Amino acid sequence: MTAAPFAVEVKIIDPRIRDWGMPSYQTEGSAAIDLFACIDAPMEIAAQAPAVLIPSGLAFYMGDNACAALVMPRSGLGHKKGLVMGNNVGLIDADYTGQVFISAWNRNPPGTDAIRIEPGERIAQLMFVPVLRATLNEVEDFSDSTERGAGGFGSTGAGAKPV
Repeated sequence: MTAAPFAVEVKIIDPRIRDWGMPSYQTEGSAAIDLFACIDAPMEIAAQAPAVLIPSGLAFYMGDNACAALVMPRSGLGHKKGLVMGNNVGLIDADYTGQVFISAWNRNPPGTDAIRIEPGERIAQLMFVPVLRATLNEVEDFSDSTERGAGGFGSTGAGAKPV
């Protein structure tokens, strides 16, 4: 099953994007587009230093409040080098039309090498997702129950009865 294309307007804020190539899906099955580090010179992020905001050089207009975008680390950079998002996942609301920034953090232990980021390096990815906006209806008791109920952290793990 292939999802229907969803048109999103993109504004190029940093003209170097045209030289590096517009972000695109790298494979037929890719769920997200890569974002570039639009920095003027190489930068280093020390291990465990505070997260830094790196401009992506792009702004988006989704045109539909039932859509949002998520900024996430590129899996290879996170796993192999330790570069992750300073806020875990960045949420871009449909009504935000300013430049997207990437919150980058070096999760490696103190004393390890800094992570070097080059201008134009693909350092994050952006995934467009549907948004469900719920109407909250206050109740005294829920209209139905589940087997799990209020069982929280670890309630389905070790020691839980199989279904």
